[in-house]
Amino acid sequence: MEEFLVAKFVMNGHDLELPRIHLESPSFRIWDLCFSPDGQQLIVASGNRVLVYNANDGNLIQPLKGHKETVFCVNYAKDGKRFASGSADKSVIIWTNKLEGILKYTHNDAIQCLVYNPVSHQLASCACSDFGLWSPEQKSVSKHKVPARVTSCSWTNDGQYLALGLFNGIVSIRNKTGEEKVKIERPGGASSPVWSLQWNPSRDETYDVLAVVDWGQKLAFYQLSGKQIGKDRNLNYDPCTVSWFSKGEYVVIGGSDKQCTLHTKEGVKLAVISEQSSWVWCAKVKPDSNYVAVGCQDGSIAYYQLVFSTVHGLYKDRYAYRDNMTDVIIQHLITEQKVRIKCRELVKKIAIYKNRLAMQLPDKITVYELYSDEPTDMHYRVKEKINRKFDCNLLVVCAHHIILCQDKKLQCLSFQGMKEREWMMESLIRYIKVIGGPPGREGLLLGLKSGQILKIFVDNPFPIAILKQNTSVRCLDISAMRQKIAVVDEHNTCLVYDVNTKDLLFQEPNANSVAWNAHYEDMLCFSGGGLLNIKASSFPIHQQKLQGFVVGFTGSKIFCLHVYAMSTVEVPQSAPMYQYLEKKEFVYARFVQFISVSVIAAHITPAVSCSNCDAYKVACLGVTDGDWKALANEAMEGLDFNTAKKALIRIKDLRFLELLHNIEERSRRGEADQQVFLGDVYAYHGKFAEAARLYKKCGVEHKAMNMYTDLRMFEQAKEFVGSGDPSDKKVLISKQADWARNINEPKAAAEMYISAGEYVKAIEIIGDHGWADMMIDVARKLDKADREALLKCAMYLKKMEQYAYAAEIYNKLGDTKSLVQLHVEARHWDDAFVLAEKHSEFKNDVYVPYAQWLAENDRFEDAQAAFHKAGLQEEAVRVLEQLTHNAVVESRFNDAGYYFWKLSMQCLDIAAEDAEKKAEMLRKFKDFQKRAEMYYVYHSIQRYTDEPFTSHLPEALFNMARFLLHSMAGEIPAGISKVASLYALAKQSKNLGGYKLARYSYEKLQALRIPTKFQEAVDLGSVTIRSKPFQDSEELLPMCYRCSTTNPLLNNQGNFCINCRQPFIHSFVSFEVLPLVEFFLEDDITDDEAVSLLDLEPQHKDKDKGNWREMNKGNMQSLRMDNDYMSMDQEEEVGDPFTACLSFDQGGEDFQAVIVSRHVLRSLSRTEVIICKWPKPLRNRYYKNLMPDVIITKCPSCNMLFHTDDYEVLVLQKGCCPYCRHSVED
Repeated sequence: MEEFLVAKFVMNGHDLELPRIHLESPSFRIWDLCFSPDGQQLIVASGNRVLVYNANDGNLIQPLKGHKETVFCVNYAKDGKRFASGSADKSVIIWTNKLEGILKYTHNDAIQCLVYNPVSHQLASCACSDFGLWSPEQKSVSKHKVPARVTSCSWTNDGQYLALGLFNGIVSIRNKTGEEKVKIERPGGASSPVWSLQWNPSRDETYDVLAVVDWGQKLAFYQLSGKQIGKDRNLNYDPCTVSWFSKGEYVVIGGSDKQCTLHTKEGVKLAVISEQSSWVWCAKVKPDSNYVAVGCQDGSIAYYQLVFSTVHGLYKDRYAYRDNMTDVIIQHLITEQKVRIKCRELVKKIAIYKNRLAMQLPDKITVYELYSDEPTDMHYRVKEKINRKFDCNLLVVCAHHIILCQDKKLQCLSFQGMKEREWMMESLIRYIKVIGGPPGREGLLLGLKSGQILKIFVDNPFPIAILKQNTSVRCLDISAMRQKIAVVDEHNTCLVYDVNTKDLLFQEPNANSVAWNAHYEDMLCFSGGGLLNIKASSFPIHQQKLQGFVVGFTGSKIFCLHVYAMSTVEVPQSAPMYQYLEKKEFVYARFVQFISVSVIAAHITPAVSCSNCDAYKVACLGVTDGDWKALANEAMEGLDFNTAKKALIRIKDLRFLELLHNIEERSRRGEADQQVFLGDVYAYHGKFAEAARLYKKCGVEHKAMNMYTDLRMFEQAKEFVGSGDPSDKKVLISKQADWARNINEPKAAAEMYISAGEYVKAIEIIGDHGWADMMIDVARKLDKADREALLKCAMYLKKMEQYAYAAEIYNKLGDTKSLVQLHVEARHWDDAFVLAEKHSEFKNDVYVPYAQWLAENDRFEDAQAAFHKAGLQEEAVRVLEQLTHNAVVESRFNDAGYYFWKLSMQCLDIAAEDAEKKAEMLRKFKDFQKRAEMYYVYHSIQRYTDEPFTSHLPEALFNMARFLLHSMAGEIPAGISKVASLYALAKQSKNLGGYKLARYSYEKLQALRIPTKFQEAVDLGSVTIRSKPFQDSEELLPMCYRCSTTNPLLNNQGNFCINCRQPFIHSFVSFEVLPLVEFFLEDDITDDEAVSLLDLEPQHKDKDKGNWREMNKGNMQSLRMDNDYMSMDQEEEVGDPFTACLSFDQGGEDFQAVIVSRHVLRSLSRTEVIICKWPKPLRNRYYKNLMPDVIITKCPSCNMLFHTDDYEVLVLQKGCCPYCRHSVED
């Protein structure tokens, strides 16, 4: 029968409270013990049995038999399904959690220790010469040799590594397969066996930490890599066991000193958990709890609960408390800032006051101070150290002193440790608090067990009795102004006394702590029974739920200590404020504080200061915006404008602040009627009837009318309209119209505006709703002088597309410019043109928008003409340039040629009009003419190369390609392909017998980058042309009609004769060379004279007449006129004057133009001369047809020359010139 005893004792009221459970086991020593993962079972290795206890009540559940010799070790699996035991009989037994043995395996030596893997539940069992690894999935145990006896073992949290402590002083770290990864040699070597080790079970650590104790009487910590953490800790006894708390914050060690001690995770000794009568062989911590089981040499088992008491200190908004037994954390309760001070020793007491912080350690007291006086500074530094051991129950720190309290005695020490003063009380001191004062003269408030309350000053040896009550003091606090004191007694009653009269003001039950509001004298709070109680003055208590103890009250923040945590509770002071408001306990400071001193002296009595306003004071502690609003409203209706203004500033209510500012300004100007001010307040608060009555009473009916009008309460407003003032009625009607407009009754609003004479507003409403008939009616009623309203009518009618009505208004106003703009906007171009003809100053206002409209509707050519007509030449050129660019980009080369021709003619017009730009425009004219010709020709070439069929004869394509290549001597325009031109020329040359030219073309093509679609044809043509003769057919060779020279098909120098350099003139359909020779006039002959001479009939002499002479000279016969202007020798040399002009100097490199005189012009027949008439500044160009039988046609628009038959066919097809698209009808 096991006996269960509970022995509770307290080592120190501020340290550890250790209830102990003593379990008597048989007389065998306790070698090992362990808890189940759920903490319900305690497994003990004692003698040759395994004992299973109930960990909750200490009863023995069952002794397990299975081992024949002493059981040395036990260990429970993390999943709680099985545990294992190892014995000196060399066997390991696996037990289920139902206490049934399921497996047994053996080693060659006695089993020393064993441990389960926390993840895979693999069991490591260690003997004297080897260790084995077993898992439920394996049939056999894998064993590994070790150099010395294994004394202890432990797995890492992730189950990857196993640490072995050996008897020779070595720690061996192995992986899951048993391979050694790290070897740690302890300083003592074989003379210091490693007796126990364990990995920190906490998963919050950044790395794994191994705690090791050896019989060199050392404690050490290592990382997984083998690196030691810190230095060895001296234990001064032989340790037998080491165990971690579940969260890894503490270490428990037991050994030969017959004690079980508690250490921090850094190894700092904190306290003795238990003292036994024999060695402590094992000590284990219950999982996730603060219970410790201790097994001893004499067979006893002790079971302890460690209770960690709170060690803390508070002063106003700074709270200091102990953490991890050796650290102190200072928390600023307002800003939530925290700072940690590491002491590395057990912290026994903490005291804080202003910028001072004191800590009592085991053998000293350390005093800290803040670096600066900043309210939020949290940086502390050591000021003094008192290196003495002190025994005390309470610790208090002041500016220059330390106060120690031990039972009835109170000692005052300087920071150097010198005792300056001592007080002895008549009973035990239960409570002590610093209540402030000058440095070195601070006051202390004491509460005694006898019920006496005293005040002590640090520099005064005599205590001052405040009052005496019949019950013991548990907690007390004094109000901010030191007028009241609150006490919580041993019966949990809160009693409040008047310090001066000693009278009991009131008392409340169910209190465990109390605190006065530091900012308000008449308010305190106390906690108890899970409730927070707030009491203001003599009003009823306001309650809300709260767990813990109240330790401070500042403004609307209550500081509460619950268990070990300090929290800040935000408590709005709404309830106390409304309690004051209900009793009207706020001062009506009245509006007189806003008015001048003279007004005060004459009419008003001075108001009481707002500093006595209790409701405002409470609100300042912390209330919601709604509470501030309610306070402001009450104050305004009570005419306490000063309090109201302060409240409104808090919530930033600009609307009511503006009202108060208005009242203040009016007061300064001498207005002092309180009833009017109160009426304004009522109006702002929505009490309109009260406001109207006050206004009428004070004789300011207009304010009532304006108020009701603004409220759209027109019936009520009419009651206050003056009987003889028509302007008031007009204003009222206007405002009623505004209201009708706002409530979406526009027609009624417009009619009201019209009746009120506000036509502009009426027009805006009518226009916005598109009522055209109503608009024109208003416009016809308006006088011509009301220009603004009429213009608005016209504007809205334009928006409604009622152009006729708008034109009527503009005609009424005589505004021609606006009328022109109206027609332009309406696209009534005919009407606009009529106005432009009548008023030439508006020409640009019509034609420029017309051109832009044409361009927007893709009528670019018409747009260009319109720009030209408007005199905007640059815009016209810009349109044409864009058209040509688009045509080239879109491969519309025929259009590109046409647009370039138009562009050249535009440049010619500009050159005629602007002398400064003449040279540049003429240069552009020639360039654009050339480009136009090239694009015109390339259009046919491109269609031939890209399309399967063509309407052109091979000879025409052949001539076009030759013409195009001759034109490519300079820059090649964008979009024109030289490859396509050479390809067409090569094919047609080969087909027509121009083999030499074809061979040349194919050679040129090979040097260019050929498109894929042409590559095969070019390669084939380049090969097949080699089989052809190396010459061109004579029929293809062009002849110069000036010198009769036969020319090659391609002249690299240009499109002119190689002999006389006379340019060839081509028909712009078939591009055959025309029998034309261009001639030029002598410098003194004008174009008009030349035309008149050509129009004359040429002079002829018959053979029968005397002035004609027939001559036979060799094989030539001639009929010659006897002319006074020609000598006989000249008559013999030249039969035709023009033919004589065709001669030139042979061998010259410069072109010699044909220049004719008046005589030659008279000799020419008009039918044989083609005149190309160009506009200024160009002159006419003249061509002589040397073969009159060949009929040639000239386009009168572009001056291009054609074979008449070809021209007529194309004109019949297209109805216009194929080059310039000039209509035949035009």
